[in-house]
Amino acid sequence: MGEDGPGHGVSGGGAGAPVVSHGGDLDAARRLFPDAPEQWIDLSTGINPVPYPCPPLEASLFRRLPAPADLAALRAAAATAYCADPAAIVPAPGTQILIEILPRLLPPGRVAVVSPTYAEHEAAWIRGGHAVAAVPEIAGIGEADVAIVVNPNNPDGRVIPAPRLRALAERLRGRGGLLLVDEAFADLEPVESLCPFVGPGLVVLRSFGKTYGLAGIRLGFAVAEPGFAERIAAALGPWAVSGPALAIGRAALDDAAWREAAARERRWDAERLDRMIARGGGRVVGGTALFRTADFADGPDLFRRLGEAGIYVRRFEAAPERLRFGLPPDKAAWCRLSRILR
Repeated sequence: MGEDGPGHGVSGGGAGAPVVSHGGDLDAARRLFPDAPEQWIDLSTGINPVPYPCPPLEASLFRRLPAPADLAALRAAAATAYCADPAAIVPAPGTQILIEILPRLLPPGRVAVVSPTYAEHEAAWIRGGHAVAAVPEIAGIGEADVAIVVNPNNPDGRVIPAPRLRALAERLRGRGGLLLVDEAFADLEPVESLCPFVGPGLVVLRSFGKTYGLAGIRLGFAVAEPGFAERIAAALGPWAVSGPALAIGRAALDDAAWREAAARERRWDAERLDRMIARGGGRVVGGTALFRTADFADGPDLFRRLGEAGIYVRRFEAAPERLRFGLPPDKAAWCRLSRILR
């Protein structure tokens, strides 16, 4: 992460692939604030701070290669959770690898990324040899061959209604194009997913680690029409997802009650964070149930004071007044944050 790469993990266009920085790098936080107390509170990511309780795992999962039946069971669980055809589901070791692979499966063309947003999309398509333009809204996509939308968006939580995205996908399909919708933050939000509508011209990405607070599992999904899904799976190669990840993913995706409770409780937490930000002089400009983005008149100074107190949040090079806060994981962390924001 360094001091902060361009956009601090948020794309804004450019001729060359941008240097992308990410949250969760506490080594960078320690370099910035060497005198901060341990333990650090890492609010620089948008990951559920209350993780899914992993089930006990059979020891054999660590000793053998994943079996086709293990992969099929995970695909079935994901298909139910995402209301999609099992043949449309491609499990992967995180959505990041899918973001890297997709540009290599299409011939070089014109790509429009609705921005600002998660910067890895822009960077990956540039690396794939495509001509990439950042556009502020889907009306600016023009004659692009590929359009990329993060919905809900990171970092502002903007949601584009599903009917508008479906119409865009149909328009792109009509000229042989593609709409890629990244629904990394959709699980805990009251938004309509496009997973049930995938077909030619539409691919959806779903994150597992953010929703379930298990980023280290490295699990994510592409949802695509079966022919293209097979191409994605072939590009990933055999045994792309580990046996333990297959088992944990299946258990979590089958647990609809946990997911519903998590959505309700994280929305309460987000509302609590909004109130805390407001008391600290901030103005919330967007977010999801897993993070809030706010503007502060003293943004750089607040970032410094938080860091010196061992609390790491996201900042934005292009908007120094803007900070993004993940959710604190427990009462002690909420209290530490409250003391600084007061």
